[in-house]
Amino acid sequence: MKRKSERRSESRKRLCASLSGQTESKSDIYVHITDQLYFALLHQKVKSSPDRHCFCIDEELSYENFYADFGPLNLAMFYRFCCKLNKKLKSCVHAKKKIVFYTCGDRKKQANAAYLIGSYAVMHLQKTPEEAYSLLVSQNASYLPFRDASFGTCMYNLNILDCLLGVHKALQFGWLDFSQFNVEEYEHYERAENGDFNWIIPGKFLAFSGPHPKSKIENGYPLHAPEAYFPYFRKHNITNIIRLNKKMYDAKRFTDMGFKHHDLFFVDGSTPNEAIVTRFLSICESADGAVAVHCKAGLGRTGTLIGCYMMKHFRLTAAEAIAWIRICRPGSVIGPQQNFVEEKQPSLWAEGDLYRRSGSVTEQENGSSKAAVAGILSGVEDISINGTNKNISQRKTAAETHTEEDEEECGGLTQGDKLRALKSKRQSRASTGSLSLEENTIHTKSTLKSLSSDQRKRTRASLGSSGSSRAGGNSVSKARAPLLR
Repeated sequence: MKRKSERRSESRKRLCASLSGQTESKSDIYVHITDQLYFALLHQKVKSSPDRHCFCIDEELSYENFYADFGPLNLAMFYRFCCKLNKKLKSCVHAKKKIVFYTCGDRKKQANAAYLIGSYAVMHLQKTPEEAYSLLVSQNASYLPFRDASFGTCMYNLNILDCLLGVHKALQFGWLDFSQFNVEEYEHYERAENGDFNWIIPGKFLAFSGPHPKSKIENGYPLHAPEAYFPYFRKHNITNIIRLNKKMYDAKRFTDMGFKHHDLFFVDGSTPNEAIVTRFLSICESADGAVAVHCKAGLGRTGTLIGCYMMKHFRLTAAEAIAWIRICRPGSVIGPQQNFVEEKQPSLWAEGDLYRRSGSVTEQENGSSKAAVAGILSGVEDISINGTNKNISQRKTAAETHTEEDEEECGGLTQGDKLRALKSKRQSRASTGSLSLEENTIHTKSTLKSLSSDQRKRTRASLGSSGSSRAGGNSVSKARAPLLR
């Protein structure tokens, strides 16, 4: 009998031969994922035929860059890709056809396409990240590494394997479950006018753009007062707010309403000192609810410290943490912050091992999330830049002044200012208007139906097979959160 690898090779050759009538290039690459599913890097578009169904998402799912960054595609796009591919694989019309997912774009498009199909293999086909990556490079294919959102020379490469490992860890720890994911909510709240926030660890960490003293539009970017976030924060058991940037609003506006507020300032674009990292970890470890973290744009400083927590408490590598954070919130962890996270990995792993041995494990890490919330949210009521609260005085105290904070602003626009402006501009170009979640509810439910019960079982099974324990030996169950209903 022929070995499985030989049968796959022959099947791939037959598929290539079937495309020869479409002026196939000798440098085209076909990757055999399963007996029915193929991934292809082509030089031109191909048409479907009676024995094969071909599809491409190069134009349909496109990364919105800040500067020279180009991926990975965010969580909503990954979800939409999985829905599309699952539907094709389940279709009776395509039951006896080869399914060819191809890209004929540039190398940036190729990298995103490879990340999508590789992540799909990890989530739905029970492939290990290494097995999925091995398939992707099996035909001598090479892919551009992803880079950060900084303007300048790339200082850190994030490879496709890093992204697959990040997705695998997210499945393992229950941060990723598409059977409960609400794609409309994700896309609604990540927009600047609706709050500009994303869950990184469901029920534990929300990353968001820094509030402003007054809800308004400045330089094209919608700014939200603290009061705009109160309904959402209360509804989802966010109990602590951590501010990393200059004090733009009075913290009393949060504390007077029962939220705990912490200031851990460090300069935009820089890395935190040891005292800040230690304090951040301590606050998050003792928090009895979810923690909302912000700097100016909620990308660089915010992602850096959340990444430190992930390395300590879940033993993610620096690359896995950066990959997952960027999949959830594109543009996160910038410039020297990437290298800082990598340098901190050994010491944070050691601290985490000691923490777990001492028995100081929080309920959150054991998977008992108090932030479990169900139901479609009313985003229009939660966040509104027009709903200024006239009963809240715009307080300004002496405590809001800080020498280093003033230094951050002395150079004019900071990195955070520029990133926020870019995000707002690119979203306004990509949208014809802001949709309320009520308008999207029907679409969300119908989209979820494309994930069949069998597929949901496979997703849940993959969580079990991926391992329900982390390095410290503590079991981890799924953490629920509003964006992963």
